[in-house]
Amino acid sequence: MAEMRIEFDVPAQMRDGTVLRADVYRPGGTGPWPVLLSRLPYGKQSPMVAMVLDPAAAARRGFMVVLQDTRGRFASEGEWEPWTYEESDGYDTVRWAAALPGSNGSVGMCGGSYFGNTQWMAALSKPPELKAIAPLFTWSDPDDGLFSRGGAIELGITVPWSLMQGADTLIRRHRTDLAGLQSSIAGLVRDLDGLASGGYGELPAGRFPAFARHDLPELGYERSRREPDWAASCRVAGRHDEIDLPTFQVGGWYDIFCQGTLDNFTAMRRAGRSATLIMGPWGHANWRHVVGDVNFGFGANSDFMGMRGRVTDMQLDWFERTLGEGEAPEPGTGKVLLFVMGINQWREETEWPLSRAVDTDFHLRADGRLTHEPPSTAEQPEEFTYDPMDPVPTTGGALFMSDDFRPGPLDQTAVEAREDVLVFTTEPLTEDVEVTGRVRAVLFATTDGPSTDWVARLCDVDDNGVSRNVADGIVRVRATPGEPAEHVVDLWSTSIVFRAGHRIRLQVASSNFPRWDRNLNTGEPEDSATTARVARQQVFHDPARPSRVVLPVVPAG
Repeated sequence: MAEMRIEFDVPAQMRDGTVLRADVYRPGGTGPWPVLLSRLPYGKQSPMVAMVLDPAAAARRGFMVVLQDTRGRFASEGEWEPWTYEESDGYDTVRWAAALPGSNGSVGMCGGSYFGNTQWMAALSKPPELKAIAPLFTWSDPDDGLFSRGGAIELGITVPWSLMQGADTLIRRHRTDLAGLQSSIAGLVRDLDGLASGGYGELPAGRFPAFARHDLPELGYERSRREPDWAASCRVAGRHDEIDLPTFQVGGWYDIFCQGTLDNFTAMRRAGRSATLIMGPWGHANWRHVVGDVNFGFGANSDFMGMRGRVTDMQLDWFERTLGEGEAPEPGTGKVLLFVMGINQWREETEWPLSRAVDTDFHLRADGRLTHEPPSTAEQPEEFTYDPMDPVPTTGGALFMSDDFRPGPLDQTAVEAREDVLVFTTEPLTEDVEVTGRVRAVLFATTDGPSTDWVARLCDVDDNGVSRNVADGIVRVRATPGEPAEHVVDLWSTSIVFRAGHRIRLQVASSNFPRWDRNLNTGEPEDSATTARVARQQVFHDPARPSRVVLPVVPAG
C-alpha cells in the first residue's frame, strides 16, 4: 500500500463564515474512501484521540480520517462556547467532509465524552451523508452525570474541566502579552493544583469563585439553570427517535457517564434502530484491566477484550459494515457485550436491560443487618449527624475528577468507620449472587432542616472483610423538618457477581464530597449559599417504612 498522506489545518467554513480547521489523513492510493470524522475541543493532535481512533490504523483499513478542532479551540476560529454550535457546526462539517477530495460521500463519526456528544448533535441535525455514529463514554441527559446528579452539583468534574478548558481561553486572550499570559496561566495552575487541598470547598458551589477569578465562562450547573437553552444544546435524552442511524456505544461501569451510555443505547433500541453496546469495568480515561484497587484480569483490557482483539479494531470492523456497500444493519439489531465483574468474564447478550433479571429487595434492619426479610415488628430508626464542614470524602466510584481522586472500586474502611455513615450488611452468601442492571435504594428518612442530601452506596465485602464500592448515587431533597418521607436514590447500573462467602453491603450517608457539592442544609440556592448548618438525620426501617436496596438479581443457570 502507498504511504498515508496527511494534510494539516484544512479549513472548513461554517454557515456564519467562521473557519474551523481539521487534519485530514488519506490512505495511499486514489480512493474514494469512506470518511471517519471526529470533532473535539481538546486539540485534534492530542494523544487522547488515539484512545478512540488511531488515524494511521484507520487509514490502513481504507478510511479517510478527519480530525477537527471545534469552534474557538486551538486552530479553529470563533469564540469557545461549549455545545452551543455543535449541532449546526456538526451539520456543516459532515457535508464539507463528504465533499473532500478522495471521499466517497459516506461519513461516520467517532469519539468519546465531549466528542461523543458532538456526534449526537450532528446526528440530530440530519446531514444526509452521515451514515453511522460511534459515541463512546458520553452522557444522555446532562442533569444525570454532567452538570448534576439527583439534584446535586457534579462539582468533581465541572470545576477541573472548566478550569482546564480555560487554558486555551487565556492563551488566546494574552497572545500578545507574554507577561500577562505567564501570570494568568500560573494562577490557573495554582487553582487546579489546589482543588484537593481546599479549592473544591470554595463557596458558593453554584457560582464557583475560581471562574470569576480567571474571568472564565462557567460551564456547569449554575449556567445550565440560568440558560436552559444552552443546557439543552447538549441534551440527547428525549430526542433519540429523531435519529435514524446505527450506533456503536462503549461505556464503563466506573465511568462518570455509565448510565448515559446505557440510556442512549436503550433509547435507540426502543426507537427501532440498530445499536451495539459494549460495557467494560472501566473508568472514563482508564480502559485497562486494573481499575481502582481491583485487577479484573488481562481479558478486561480494551486492547484484548477476552481474545476478541482491540475495542478500537472492533469499532473499525463495525464501520466497515455500516459505511460499506453491504446490506444496511437490520432495525432493532446489534450486539451487547457486558463485562461481569466478580467472575471477571465478558458475556454476550442480545438486550439491555436483561429481561431475566428480577428486582429483589434487601431490607435495612436493626443492628446493621441487610436481609431479604422485611421488618415484621417496630425497629428503632438509625440516627446520625451530618456536618457539611466535615463531609464524607469521595473514595472511588464512577467519577472523573482532579487526579487526587481515583475512580473505580476502592477500600471503604475509612469511610465506613465514620459516625456519619450507616452500614448495613448481609450474612456471608451461601452461593454466588449476580446483580446486573439498575440499582436503587428506597429510604424512609427525615432531617431537621429544610433541605438535605441522601447518598447510598452498594459495596462488595470480600472474604477478608475488605469492602469495595460497586455503585452509588445521590438525591437532593426539600424537606419538612422532622417529617419522614420516602426518597429513591438512583445508583445507576452495574454487572457483578457477589461470590459465595462475600457479603453485600449498603452505605447510607448525606455527603460524598467533592464528587458532589455539599448540601449546606439551609435550603438556600446553590449560587448564593455560603452558611452551613449541622443536620440531624434519621433513617427508618419498620413495617410501615421499609427502607431497602433493590437489586436486579439474575437467576443462576
